Amino acid sequence: MPYFAAALARTAEGWIAEELDLDEVEDLEALAEELRDLTGEGEGPALMLLEEDDEYVGVVRVDGGVSGLAEPRVFLSDRRAVQASGVAAMLWEGADADEAEEDDDEGHRPVAEPVGDPALLADLGTSSEDLLALCVEEGLLPADVHTAICERAGCLDVLEELREG
Repeated sequence: MPYFAAALARTAEGWIAEELDLDEVEDLEALAEELRDLTGEGEGPALMLLEEDDEYVGVVRVDGGVSGLAEPRVFLSDRRAVQASGVAAMLWEGADADEAEEDDDEGHRPVAEPVGDPALLADLGTSSEDLLALCVEEGLLPADVHTAICERAGCLDVLEELREG
């Protein structure tokens, strides 16, 4: 599946962004280290925004700069992505296999069920309720969700620059 992964970090000079190649990332901790490196000595936060094949939204957050010891926080808009995507599985490495199983109810695709920490962006202007509402809003693509998140956090300009390449 094709994906777009953006790393955004708040530094003393403002927000910065770069595109990530997740094929080169071994696990969630390696991704967290890469994100912390972007903040330099600052407290961040650093975010990784992921959209894969217009199927789901992924967000990873780390705080604390290079010396930060806080665990990365992860949110996925659809638990089914953990089984369908190697990237989502890597992000959700601690997922319970039962939680990530697909339900097959008479051939209908089950409703997307978010997993992880929906409050990870609350201090950046997107409450858990808002994030969950964005993820289920009819007609919104993952890129639209990321646009809304970044607009509220004040980093939409760097995300747009990155998308424009």
